[in-house]
Amino acid sequence: MSDLVLYSIVLSLIFLGLYGAGKIFYSIWWKPKWLERRLRQQGITGTPYKLFIGDMKPFIKMITEAWSKPINLNHQIIPRVDPFTLYVVQKYGKISMFWNGKTPRLIISDPELMKEVLSNKLGHIQKPPLTPLILILAKGLTVLEGEKWAKHRKLINPAFHLEKLKGMIPVFAISCNKMIQEWKKMINNHQETFEVDVWPEIQKLAKDIISRAAFGSNYEEGKQIFELQHELMMLTIEAMRSLYIPGFRFLPTKKNQRRKKLNIEITSLLRNMVERKNNTIRTGQSKVDDLLSLLLHSSEQSESGIGSNGLTIEEVIEECKVFYLAGQETTSSLLTWTLIVLAMHQDWQEKAREEVLHVCGKKQPDFEDLNHFKNINMILNEVLRLYPPAIALYQHAREETKIGDITIPAGVDITLPTLLIHHDPEFWGNDADEFRPERFSAGIAKASKDQLAFFPFGWGPRTCIGQNFSMLEAKTALAMILQHFSFELSPSYCHSPYTVMILQPQHGAQLIIRQI
Repeated sequence: MSDLVLYSIVLSLIFLGLYGAGKIFYSIWWKPKWLERRLRQQGITGTPYKLFIGDMKPFIKMITEAWSKPINLNHQIIPRVDPFTLYVVQKYGKISMFWNGKTPRLIISDPELMKEVLSNKLGHIQKPPLTPLILILAKGLTVLEGEKWAKHRKLINPAFHLEKLKGMIPVFAISCNKMIQEWKKMINNHQETFEVDVWPEIQKLAKDIISRAAFGSNYEEGKQIFELQHELMMLTIEAMRSLYIPGFRFLPTKKNQRRKKLNIEITSLLRNMVERKNNTIRTGQSKVDDLLSLLLHSSEQSESGIGSNGLTIEEVIEECKVFYLAGQETTSSLLTWTLIVLAMHQDWQEKAREEVLHVCGKKQPDFEDLNHFKNINMILNEVLRLYPPAIALYQHAREETKIGDITIPAGVDITLPTLLIHHDPEFWGNDADEFRPERFSAGIAKASKDQLAFFPFGWGPRTCIGQNFSMLEAKTALAMILQHFSFELSPSYCHSPYTVMILQPQHGAQLIIRQI
């Protein structure tokens, strides 16, 4: 080998090394510091950037300490549920910033600015980029953007039209009645009252409802899918709490292999369900009256299995994953916290029961009955305010964009802290941490000083597609429970709200149930 060739190789290796080092330097130092400077020049303050890890250490420390002990029986839950965001806002203001690894995260606690973020008229703001470890859960409507999102939303919307939801109320009632009969058997075995942790009971109810209403099956048939998805979700959450290293998921670690196996099993089970439903529709053995039927009906599959105007089979499977996950999480959180709160506030429990018995007696509530509920509506909205299932909305500036007087550079994450805004005295008054359903007596728009201060299901074009489904489900279940039972907190109950994907009771929701 000549000296010239050797010299060329050495130069190439040096160049490649410098290029790689430059990219690393740009990624972990120059770009974060440039974004930080751009935000600080506009008067936005926050935590200083720490190389690579950002605010991970103080975040984990505060969460671990807050979740280590219960709180008093009140609704001042922010210090326990989201202590780090509270700390940043209290120290640096309602428009402030902290660090998610090497990405700055801009907190926006102003409803008018929040409206601009969520309306996203220029399309510059999207969901934060998700790692493959998170996308393994589902690649459906909740994570799609642009034309794909618009297509899926359009095809799924018919399942949530009012006329379709009216027909689902009897399905909700079947699942509710099943749970009520099981509770009555427990009372017969325990004389007048019994203690039950309603959190897993309500989760099971919500799973049964989403299985019947969305897929035409029941909880027992979908039980294996729910269990596998729950295990995959917990492994995914564990991965989210550690630093993401590109390519790490390909290493044959025990957890990586388990995640891969779970995804294959879930996809296979859902594929079988989709194919069975497709066959029954084609042969006329099944009506087009649930979500899965509507998705298949709209897909207009060609012989190749690719939907020309609709969804492919793979896309239908991903939407099924979303519904098995998200379709029961929100309602189970809302109903569980409603029962806990009504157990804490017996006066409102009695008002709600009197209203239900006055409107529909002991008969199964129908759509017209649900429309006549006023106290029930007020109670559910107040619980959604105090205990929103999703404690924040997360967005990402894909391109530089202007929000109010703030220019947000491309690459900045955005947090809209739902929980903090829902408890903010500026919008709700000095009693913001108190349970006062009457604040919603004149409707949502007049409940606060700014109608955008209440957004438990999001806002704008990406408002949760299942909002009406969830509220009708919650009204039906709450009304039927109140028709048959009264309840109070058990001495064993520990008030410990925390968030794992959704807001939930960390140590369960133990109630003393009495049949009436």
